Amino acid sequence: MALDKELFNGKTVSNVLEEIYNNSKKKDKQINALIGELKPLIENIGDATLVVPMIANYLEIGVKNDEMLVKMLTIVQRMDNARTSGDTAGFELGAEELAQILEQANALGEQK
Repeated sequence: MALDKELFNGKTVSNVLEEIYNNSKKKDKQINALIGELKPLIENIGDATLVVPMIANYLEIGVKNDEMLVKMLTIVQRMDNARTSGDTAGFELGAEELAQILEQANALGEQK
């Protein structure tokens, strides 16, 4: 698949890959800053048991967001491969797969 292929509204494959990369780097900086700010507040194991789940939740949301972008690219790549090979019957999203993707997208929308 060509990196300059437009997916939607001027967004190319390259743009989406760059966004995934930039999001990952941005999250890394944000998490390190958050941990740095929270370290002085942790004085005992009880404090840690409160803070660590918050950080884990923050990490999980970021990872799920990137996973959705990767899944979108995978779908586009499958469509492109099917179109190129002429095997349009080879690319079909099952109802279960489509429902799972929509459910994950909705869950991410609610978490933001």
